[in-house]
Amino acid sequence: MSSSIPLKTRAFAAVLSLVLVAGWSAADAKGCIKGAAVGAVAGHVAGHHAVLGAAAGCAIGHHVAKKKQRKERRQQQSNTVQH
Repeated sequence: MSSSIPLKTRAFAAVLSLVLVAGWSAADAKGCIKGAAVGAVAGHVAGHHAVLGAAAGCAIGHHVAKKKQRKERRQQQSNTVQH
């Protein structure tokens, strides 16, 4: 059973569905989307593995966004304590 929808389109739809279903905050989704875009380009350049690159980029972007969010939260808490 072959599908007329290209693999890249199906993979993008799957990643987008995961973002929506997981209910990530805007920062997390932003990290995933940016990471997926960078990963797709890197994967394509590295040997036509754009889908794998997009998936890895999404995971890395999500991780980086969460770290940034935690850091900002700690800074806000320390600023509140000092005043």
